[in-house]
Amino acid sequence: MLELGLVGKPNTGKSTFFNAATLADAPIAGYPFTTIDANVGVTYVRGDCPCQEFEVECNPRNSRCVDGVRYVPVRTIDVAGLVQGAYEGRGLGNQFLDNLRMASVLVHVVDAAGATDDEGKPCSAGSHDPLDDIEFLENEIDHWICGILEKGWARFARKARLENKSLAKAITERMSGLGIRRRHVTTAMRSIGAPDNPEDWSEEDLTHFASEIRRVSKPIMIAANKIDIPAAKDNVERLTKTGRLTVPTSAIAELDLRRAAEKNLIDYVPGEGNFEILESNKLSDKQAQGLKSIKEFLNEWGSTGVQQAVDEAIYHLLGMIVVYPVDDENKLADKKGNVLPDAMLVPEGTTARGFAYEIHSDLGDTFIHAINARTKRRVGEDYRLKDGDVIKIVARRGR
Repeated sequence: MLELGLVGKPNTGKSTFFNAATLADAPIAGYPFTTIDANVGVTYVRGDCPCQEFEVECNPRNSRCVDGVRYVPVRTIDVAGLVQGAYEGRGLGNQFLDNLRMASVLVHVVDAAGATDDEGKPCSAGSHDPLDDIEFLENEIDHWICGILEKGWARFARKARLENKSLAKAITERMSGLGIRRRHVTTAMRSIGAPDNPEDWSEEDLTHFASEIRRVSKPIMIAANKIDIPAAKDNVERLTKTGRLTVPTSAIAELDLRRAAEKNLIDYVPGEGNFEILESNKLSDKQAQGLKSIKEFLNEWGSTGVQQAVDEAIYHLLGMIVVYPVDDENKLADKKGNVLPDAMLVPEGTTARGFAYEIHSDLGDTFIHAINARTKRRVGEDYRLKDGDVIKIVARRGR
């Protein structure tokens, strides 16, 4: 399962975002290091389920379907707040950074209202510039990766040269514990134009490479949080102008809506810009006033942004698509008769054979062809899957 990491300095609303996205109960408080150990949960990205197009009733197993919208699970980790110098052990230091090892994409939850200082302590809204937080966090992760690279680099470089091993392969093996793949390494090496001989790499080369490998292997988007505070409005525009993918969010509003929906007080679909009150007589005056304020907020912003941030991270930043594997291309079912049972997130550009390997290594090894359930036509191993494809893999039977 893909892993999405929530990062940022303390007290920006990361744990509130995590709770809203996963309906978990991570501790929330207005002081640094509320989250000591990383919280892990499951959130979902949205996709159009083919059930309505094919006019069938689906039986999801690994996901869920609500009115034709398929919610596909993504593992989510809420890392305790980072402070400047974390890579040197400050705060709780590398313990936090280590929790990001296998994350494929990072959502940087920024206090867009500027109501927390450099250390994550509350301050008056607008008194801190949230743009400062972006550079600080990226630098922390870059230094952390660089520190891992530099440790024993001379010995590693000498061994790679003596064994005449591909440098990209050698670095990939060295960094596999960070979830870094060979395509990330080759892209980063090409970008910095480093020497072919690793013994010729300078300290500057290692620093530059660490930054590039972070950029390609752990892309970061901005969740401009706390937009329910007026001071955030101008900062959202400034954050967007940095060129980074930015989504305005109010994690607290999303959490209130999801918990109210869980109690059947309202009808609310995550990501939507409206909700319907179901049991007005069961609402306290405080709840009624809170929901009224949220409705006014939604009228201004269109949504709370939490679901949109998750969707943007997975689909646009990572470039993933959703594909539906089936055993029967006519009934769109698995061997047990479940219709459209699974929804799988795979990188855009994945081939039919590559998809077979995603399902099971044996399927990839024994792949013959695939069948596109929409066209009922055979497709070869090099066929590139499209978002929403319903695919049957045909493989050789074992003896």
